[in-house]
Amino acid sequence: MYVVGYSLDNISLMALTISVGFVVDDAIVMIENIVRYLEQGDRPFEAALKGAGQIGFTIISITFSLIAVFIPLLFMGGIIGRLFREFAVVVSVAVVVSAFISLTLTPVLLLSVPERPRRATAGRLNRFFERGFDAVSALPMTGGSGLWFRHQFSALVALWADVATGTCT
Repeated sequence: MYVVGYSLDNISLMALTISVGFVVDDAIVMIENIVRYLEQGDRPFEAALKGAGQIGFTIISITFSLIAVFIPLLFMGGIIGRLFREFAVVVSVAVVVSAFISLTLTPVLLLSVPERPRRATAGRLNRFFERGFDAVSALPMTGGSGLWFRHQFSALVALWADVATGTCT
């Protein structure tokens, strides 16, 4: 921001706040793909190469689509255009930097993470809840959810009444 002459005001802070989500999103997509290969048994270097190669085009396309979204703000006229030009430039630069970091630094940083030791078997409490979750997910849609699907209009009226009375917070 300093290079292009922008100050740290509300518009640039808003742009930086939005950019944090984009930065984290790019990194998470890359990390998840590399970790998937690590969990399949690939060595860290091979997993980083496969993961980065496979997801690289996706990150580049996300970057270009996000920049394309902010181009109209960049070329708006008038006072509002001058205000939002700073916003569009800050977000676009942050998205490009995010893509660069996700494609270069993130795979390398994952190489330096030591392998986690295999966890021991789950405890009794964990097994108890897992059995409960499995039992509920195996139930047919005859109970709670099925009731809502069979009586959609009544459920919608109940929802409207709930929202209207303010009890749904």
